[in-house]
Amino acid sequence: MRAPIIIVGAGFGGLAAALSMRAAGEDVIVLERAHAPGGKARTVEIGERPIDVGPTVLTMRWVFDELLAKVGRTLDEEVRLVPAEIVARHAFADGGRLDLFADERRSADAIGQLAGPREAAAYLRFAQHCKSIADTVRTPFLEADRPSIASLATSRAGLSSLTKIDAHRSMWRALRSFFSDPRLLMMFGRYATYVGSSPFEAPATLNLIAHVEREGVSMVEGGISNLARAIAGVAEDLGVVFHYGCQVTDVLVEGGRAAGVVIDEEGRREAVRGRAVVVNADVATLASGALGRSAALAVPRPAFERRSLSAVTWAVDATVSGFPLVRHTVFFPADYEAEHDALFRGSRIPDDPTAYVCAQDRGASVTPGAVREGESERLFVIVNAPAAADRRPPTPEEIERCERAMWQRLESAGLSVTPRAMSVATPTTFERLAPGTGGAIYGEACHGPFAPLSRPSSRTKLPGLYLTGGSVHPGPGVPMAALSGKIAARAVVADLASMRPSRVRVTAGSTWTG
Repeated sequence: MRAPIIIVGAGFGGLAAALSMRAAGEDVIVLERAHAPGGKARTVEIGERPIDVGPTVLTMRWVFDELLAKVGRTLDEEVRLVPAEIVARHAFADGGRLDLFADERRSADAIGQLAGPREAAAYLRFAQHCKSIADTVRTPFLEADRPSIASLATSRAGLSSLTKIDAHRSMWRALRSFFSDPRLLMMFGRYATYVGSSPFEAPATLNLIAHVEREGVSMVEGGISNLARAIAGVAEDLGVVFHYGCQVTDVLVEGGRAAGVVIDEEGRREAVRGRAVVVNADVATLASGALGRSAALAVPRPAFERRSLSAVTWAVDATVSGFPLVRHTVFFPADYEAEHDALFRGSRIPDDPTAYVCAQDRGASVTPGAVREGESERLFVIVNAPAAADRRPPTPEEIERCERAMWQRLESAGLSVTPRAMSVATPTTFERLAPGTGGAIYGEACHGPFAPLSRPSSRTKLPGLYLTGGSVHPGPGVPMAALSGKIAARAVVADLASMRPSRVRVTAGSTWTG
């Protein structure tokens, strides 16, 4: 019986890799430190109810449609998805409000009511521009093993693709070529933070995120963690073996290649052998030595100054009043540039931050959700923070100031929140979960013209050791991490196939060769 392929980590990258390799006929074992799958798609118990404290929506559902189709399943069979009518509600410091809709025409009408017909027409042009970028990069970038400028130039779109992806401009500069209203600049510039970056330094290629959301945002009944459990369940049905509460401490190396891992179970070390090892963890965590010296030497060490954003988050059981929350609401400060200067140049939590609120008991539609007035509901609140917890962790006083600034931002928009129970996570929390990252949630920041092409690929310097997850190509986020798992699986299967000895062939009247 041949040894299995070992996957370390059951985040969406590890789950997609497991399912893809099982579909290819490989035996797979998944070793997960936590007691449930999902990775960053975690839940915490607040007021005896679970709250998702990671990703909150699903986009690019085609990634999971294709993944499950390989094993004869469908996404709709495994989870219930609820399409979002309102992508997000936005509250600005001047009192203005704007809903972005899944329907492009309705968004244009809303923008026209807020900022006038010229900005509404600009939005329709911007939407087509973003679609062009997304269409251009899907095959030669998102689904490629190791994309490059050359692969983009030789794609079906040809050399014109290098112009279409708009990499030569920053997001902010590109947005200013469409919009003049500062509120719209903030609203669309915020998409850079989806990958932990600044719109003032990220390439305009990332404007494709606006199109991805417009293609379809879905809420997963039971939360994104429920999607992770569903995929893990399908993998188990097909024979993938999961071990939870399992701490991997080292990667075994034999004959110059990865040959398994070492696990620590209640102080007892044990070797688990495998034909290949796929690690679903941040590259910075491997580089820090968390999985041993061999793994650390096999990956690039990310530079401190290139880290993506971290966050301060609050999981809250509360009653709210005074502002019409929908599922996703963003509260903007008056000075967006000052916020990003603090985060990336000052390496400090902003004095007046943007606050994102996910009201997890509400629908994302014009009709109010299932929350009655005065009834307790679950909120997940995020404020961006610098990823420096391993060098200068934020002090309790800084976190307290951040919390006051967050409440003030919500209250200035008219939202009154009365917490009944609350749990706070800081960059120190995220550094503890992923050592060596400083609390960075998205790998490296996507800054510079061709930063999307510079992420580590699935293959490492150590044969037999592969990477998946949001810190490697094609990038962070639930669907992107899943794509990285599919890419890693493809690399593993191809490399193992190339190692198989040729079948013995005999030809009459000649010598035989292998």
